[in-house]
Amino acid sequence: QVQLVESGGGLVQAGGSLRLSCAASGRTFSSYAMGWFRQAPGKERAFVTAINWSGGSTSYADSVKGRFTISRDNAKNTVYLQMNSLKPGDTAVYYCAAYRTGWYVPSPGHVGYWGQGTQVTVSS
Repeated sequence: QVQLVESGGGLVQAGGSLRLSCAASGRTFSSYAMGWFRQAPGKERAFVTAINWSGGSTSYADSVKGRFTISRDNAKNTVYLQMNSLKPGDTAVYYCAAYRTGWYVPSPGHVGYWGQGTQVTVSS
């Protein structure tokens, strides 16, 4: 089993930045692709970004490309999401995700484990 705990969410003004962290349990953290998804009220949970097991490959949703950056530190069992130039449309609960394999698919249905979520609110 894998335990994921997110932190770093909060309230920021449009144009500001936040950095989310996700701490994972287990000595096999480096075996998993990791990702971030988000869910706004009344909407489906949507893919934001993912990173492969080594950190050498990443993928981003078009809506966040150029503004968000995913990274991982396998020695610390942690994945990060740096969010810059935030917009009100980015407001959502952000969920850390661990895939069951070392490569990612941009769909919630391919995620093996989920964190509890952290709220990000961007004011205008």
